[in-house]
Amino acid sequence: MIPPRSSRRSFVLGALGAATLGTSTRLLAQTWPERPITFICPWPAGGTADQSMRALCTVAGRILGQAIAVENRAGASGMIGSKALASAKPDGYTIGQIPISVTRFSQLGTLQADPRKDYTYIARTSGQTFGIAVPANSRFKTLLDFVAAARAKPGSITYAHAGVGGATHVGMEEFAAAAGIQLSHVPYKGGAEALQGVLGGHVDALADSSSWAPHVEAGKLRLLATWGEQRTPRFKDVPTLKDLGYNVVVDAPNGIGAPKGLPPEVEAKLRDAFRQAVASPEFKSVADRLDAPLLYLDGPDYARYVNTVYQKETVLIDKLKLRELMR
Repeated sequence: MIPPRSSRRSFVLGALGAATLGTSTRLLAQTWPERPITFICPWPAGGTADQSMRALCTVAGRILGQAIAVENRAGASGMIGSKALASAKPDGYTIGQIPISVTRFSQLGTLQADPRKDYTYIARTSGQTFGIAVPANSRFKTLLDFVAAARAKPGSITYAHAGVGGATHVGMEEFAAAAGIQLSHVPYKGGAEALQGVLGGHVDALADSSSWAPHVEAGKLRLLATWGEQRTPRFKDVPTLKDLGYNVVVDAPNGIGAPKGLPPEVEAKLRDAFRQAVASPEFKSVADRLDAPLLYLDGPDYARYVNTVYQKETVLIDKLKLRELMR
């Protein structure tokens, strides 16, 4: 049966419209980027993640031929910036850091986005060196002293961290569970404030990324253990939790992403630019200074990694009763 003329006309116009849209998208991708790119960093300016991302953006912007301007949107343990990124227009002009904690906070309800389907993953870049530090005059000379005191008086020892549900809080609670001890956590708005809480003598210990490093080198803090798979070269005499018999590893890798729906040609350009940026001497120099091990993964592998972590976090949330702690 031959369709009515009006139907044939609608079909032809629809096909032409789709072809025009496809051509327009391809042309956009070919000329992209034509203006500066905004990079959303979900942490305050000056922190270790911010320094790392700025170094990457400088190199990637040079490769792409357009400046990448870092915009700090801090708050809610990184979730304010993460939500803004998921909600942005997927045209390649808004990209940003995706903390791996999106896999946890999306399940806890703090992030109104699904990391499995609301982002385009560009690259996993580097990890962080976390550790437990105490004031130099602390009675805890080793982590074994710390554990023994916690066992003797459950809940009496306090530790500062950068926010409930974040990597430092969850990592410390994982360690406490493995050690069979109970600690009292003291949440701060960020790592910088948590550090000041310990330096000021208000809290017994600090759980944080390498914000403690210069203070350890200056003799103001004592580093009891780091949380990586391997010892950090800068503090090679300090044991990891695994060295001490606790099967806990926390490195919370940083990653770069964009909103879902990015044109494939733009995605390919971003992946190539950040692959080169991670491998650059300029970024490696900053990563070494921040004790940030390179953990590069290309976009598709990074997306698979995020899905794997999401499943692990589902188990961890129940194990540590994080929903109750978030109330």
